[in-house]
Formats: sequence, structure tokens, C-alpha cells
Amino acid sequence: MTRPVAKHTIVNGNQVYYELYTNPSSSHTLVLIHGFLSSSFSYRRMIPFLIHEFNILSVDLPPFGKSGKEIHYKYSYENLAQTVLQLTKEEHIHEFSVVGHSMGGQISLHIMRQAPERVHKGILLCSSSYMKRAKKRLIYSSFIPYFHLYVKLWLARSGVRSNLQNVVYNQTLIDDEMMFGYLQPFLEDDIFRALTRMIRDREGDLEEKALKEIRTPCLLIWGEHDRVVPLRTGKKLHQDLPNSKLVVLKEAGHLVSEEKPKEVADYMKEFIYGQKS
Repeated sequence: MTRPVAKHTIVNGNQVYYELYTNPSSSHTLVLIHGFLSSSFSYRRMIPFLIHEFNILSVDLPPFGKSGKEIHYKYSYENLAQTVLQLTKEEHIHEFSVVGHSMGGQISLHIMRQAPERVHKGILLCSSSYMKRAKKRLIYSSFIPYFHLYVKLWLARSGVRSNLQNVVYNQTLIDDEMMFGYLQPFLEDDIFRALTRMIRDREGDLEEKALKEIRTPCLLIWGEHDRVVPLRTGKKLHQDLPNSKLVVLKEAGHLVSEEKPKEVADYMKEFIYGQKS
């Protein structure tokens, strides 16, 4: 596989890590955005099926992966979308298609709202949708000193293997590489302070009225057995996005980029170029 150019840069007040895969024969760029508690690591199995047709920018959203955990940064979806847009401008990417998994799908929708003229098409993989803002009691609790340690304890109790078992249908995919890849960003305390800030900043998912105003063509890809964002949510999102198509993958859960990488990539290529390999 073509090796990416890995970069760090300061964007919108936080350090952003990203990987660039350059394809001189392609004029089309994909911007990949991962989900909650994840990173660009989650796309490693899908990228090999895309690099021959696209340029790829895979982003670690703050505070995840190798990106910064600055506690003064605003971790709202609106601001995370603005950070991605600023990064694409810095890399002179003027038009692109955006791919977002889970929480990354919600941020992709914000990108389509903020800069519809720059987004060619949107691909939403089991996108989070219709989630409300955190309850006031939890937001107020996040101001308690050392609250970040409660966040750390909560994640430790759930465990990496348990979380992965919840997001994949085929449990045999869970190996040491996969477990360590998702565990590694949580080995230092800084991320838990940033996640505490995210509890306060996350504004909730876009409401129906806002979704109906998005005109960007969108492909929705869902796992039939998604336990995190159930298929019924995908069907409702398909109804609310006026220019969308829904594809349901058999024998797949929430983490479709890990479970069905070639199938997802083929649907993406068909949607963007009008042909399926």
C-alpha cells in the first residue's frame, strides 16, 4: 500500500494530526473523519481499496488519536467541522467528498451546512443522528475538580474489548492489533481532560429542520446489525436528507469500515464516479 505523508499542524487553536495519500492521476479528494473514541486508525483496512482512485486526507479529530488535547479548544461539532474546513484550505483542497463514521458523520453534516459549495458528495457510515445535548446535571458535574478521572474510570470499566464487541458483528475480527490501535490514544490522562470539556461543548446532533436544508448528495451506508446507531436511525436520516441514498450491509455492525472495507469502498466509488469495481 502507498504510504501516507503524516503531518502535524496547528489549526483553529489546536494541533491536528493527519495523513495524506497523494494520487497524481486523480483530481478528486476524500476527507475521512472517524467516530467517537476512534482515530484515522479505523480506516486502515478501507484505504487500500480507495488509493487508486482518490487523493485521501485522513484526519485525527481533536482530542482523539495523535491530535492535540488542548483544554481551551471548543469541542463542539460546529467547531470541529470548522477545523476540518480550515485544514483542507491549508492543504489547498478546494473541493472534496467527505466521509464520516458515527460521530464523524454528524461532523460531516456540519461541514455540508457550513460550506456546501466545497463538498461534492457526502458518505455517512452509520452516522450518529438525533442525539440530544448532554443533560444539565452531567454538564454541571463536569466542572467538579478531577472529574476527568471519573471519565477515565468509566472508559476503563467498559474496556476496549467490550467496546469493540459492541461495534462489530463478526467478533473474530478483534485481534491484538485492533485492540491496541483503539487503546493507544487513551494511555495518557490529557485526553480525559479534553473529553470532559467535550461533555460541555457538544451541542447535540442536527435537528430535522436543519437536515432537510442539506442539499449535498449523500450516501448512507449502514450495518444491518448496528447496535450503537440502529438501522431505524439510518432510515429516518434517509427520510430527512432530501438528496440521499441508503445502503444496508448484511452481517455488519457499527464499524463497517473494519468489517466490510471493500464493499464500503465499492459503494463509495459507484456513488462518486457512477461505477462499481
